[in-house]
Amino acid sequence: MSVRRRTVQVLVAAGLLAAALAPPAAAAGEGHGPAVPLRVATYNIHAGAGMDNVFDLDRQAGALRALDADVIGLQEVDVRWGARSEWRDLAAELAGRLGMRVSFAPVYSLDPAVPGEPRREFGVAVLSRYPIVSAENHDLTRLSTQDPDPVPAPAPGFGEVVVRVKGLPVHVYATHLDYRADPSVRIAQVADTRRIMAEDRTSERGPVRQVLLGDFNAAPGAPELAPLWQELTDVEPGGPTFPAENPVERIDYVAVSKDTVRARGAAVAESLASDHRPVVADLLLRR
Repeated sequence: MSVRRRTVQVLVAAGLLAAALAPPAAAAGEGHGPAVPLRVATYNIHAGAGMDNVFDLDRQAGALRALDADVIGLQEVDVRWGARSEWRDLAAELAGRLGMRVSFAPVYSLDPAVPGEPRREFGVAVLSRYPIVSAENHDLTRLSTQDPDPVPAPAPGFGEVVVRVKGLPVHVYATHLDYRADPSVRIAQVADTRRIMAEDRTSERGPVRQVLLGDFNAAPGAPELAPLWQELTDVEPGGPTFPAENPVERIDYVAVSKDTVRARGAAVAESLASDHRPVVADLLLRR
């Protein structure tokens, strides 16, 4: 069975097949020529470990391959971070196995345990079948997990790439918002996110296509996420994403800029390769 066929079966299960296979031009409803299709996904890979807490990059590569996505946002990505992921560069390895380009944006970049060894890094990544023409690692307000007495402060780990999809530039952002029950840091992070994305919209001529992929650590109706929906559309996948086994809440998101990107369909893929389930969405890019 082909990868594309397996992915279509996921969409059938979610009742999204008709929307996902709608002809791009008709679905776009725009007067600027046929819209360009793009399949995206987001996946918190739990540093390579599955729901069973066993590190297995083969399993995760298989889960990602089955999504057949053109662009994938990853969270909790180790790059020679430690023994839990066998000191491996997960961003580069997954990109290599999938035949995709990669941009990694570390949240933490620490000195190696042994002088002369590579730095220990942990963060987010974007994988892309299309050329990555630029990349940036933005600061968000964070409460560090590496500081024994942290205070909210700007820190990196909000990755942005511009990919060129059949001639169209698309801004893709990978993010991982604060996990704590207190929403105060997420409130600040949402404000930071909106500011950064607004700067991109005002710095370019013509339509600016934006796709935000990430683990927001909050439910869709959470008050701290509400400001995001002023400029972005939440592409609802029709089911919860966490925990991967018997999920009860949706905290993983695909969100797109209004007017310039439209959703044809989305689904939560069933997988225990991480403690989250991946979300995959079929989009249409306005010309």
